[in-house]
Amino acid sequence: MPLFKRNPFGHILWIKKWLIRILGVISHGRYRRFNELQIEGSEILRQIPEQNVLFISNHQTYFADVAAMFHVFNASLKGRVDNIKNIGYIWQPKLNVYYVAAGETMRAGILPKIFAYTGSVSIDRTWRSAGKNVNRQVKMSDISNIGKALDDGWVVTFPQGTTTAFKPIRRGTAHIIKTFKPVVVPIVIDGFRRSFDKKGLQIKKRNVLQSMIIKEPLEIDYENENIDSIVEKIQYAIEQHPSFLKVLTPAQIKEQEELNEKRKFWS
Repeated sequence: MPLFKRNPFGHILWIKKWLIRILGVISHGRYRRFNELQIEGSEILRQIPEQNVLFISNHQTYFADVAAMFHVFNASLKGRVDNIKNIGYIWQPKLNVYYVAAGETMRAGILPKIFAYTGSVSIDRTWRSAGKNVNRQVKMSDISNIGKALDDGWVVTFPQGTTTAFKPIRRGTAHIIKTFKPVVVPIVIDGFRRSFDKKGLQIKKRNVLQSMIIKEPLEIDYENENIDSIVEKIQYAIEQHPSFLKVLTPAQIKEQEELNEKRKFWS
């Protein structure tokens, strides 16, 4: 690799590689020692293309979810089956992995800026800014940057745009799918909200079973399927459709009740 080879966003790849190595070593114990990460379906990652893949997932913390995905992606590509044992896989990480994140989050301090260098595609949210509801136009540069990332590799997005469970799917994700026609791979995560704080930086509770299920790519008719149909498919695929509220585990019900109490307190 040339010393100053850059990705499409101008990031120097050897710097990105070393940041992923260092952060990978620091974060590995959070999924192997303090808490266990149970993985299903990681073999799917070795069957999908190198570029134009969009991962859609529910969201529970700002950073811990994405960090876990970096571990699982790289471990699987190095031959691990549903595990992240032996952190040697992080020495040569996949460098064309990106994730969509709110620009204000990734600019809020030194650490988020470091995280952003590892693969953030930062966008300005159209519905929320500085903790307040807003209503503004989509920036076309944000859409083109997501397309640029898809052209280069894999992109992770959280179509609800929030860490709160069972919030509506943002229609922008469906528009991106219609526009760029990526392979769409759903991921369902659980346990991260119980084990980490909201930012995903501090361990809140130990001995929590975290889970990550990687599902088969969605079947989508890019030309003829409408936005509403794609939104509904996303809801079911990442298990955030209202019907899933009826089949929550006792732990998930308790978690939802705690979240509701917090909202009442702060409202």
